[in-house]
Amino acid sequence: MTQRSDAFNDLIHSPVRLRICAALATATALEFTAIEEALELSTSALSKQLRILGEAGYVTLDKRKQPFGRPRTWVSLTLQGRRAFKAHVTTLRRLLDGDADMP
Repeated sequence: MTQRSDAFNDLIHSPVRLRICAALATATALEFTAIEEALELSTSALSKQLRILGEAGYVTLDKRKQPFGRPRTWVSLTLQGRRAFKAHVTTLRRLLDGDADMP
């Protein structure tokens, strides 16, 4: 999915995906369970939304082995994802300020 730098991004704009991207934008990586708990999402709902973001090239998932227990999954925004999120937020701000046409 190619977006102009000032484009409204329908894929990111979905409320759950917007919240996921906003959370991921605050860190280099977040653990799956931390996102799940912070956003109060079920495992299946978060998995589905991360799959959509991953298919667009916006997030990566990294399963890391632990000294004990199950591996943990860490989620990161890709450079493309960070750029798309930033561009979308910029467009939203411009819309709110009345500086841009509606998408």
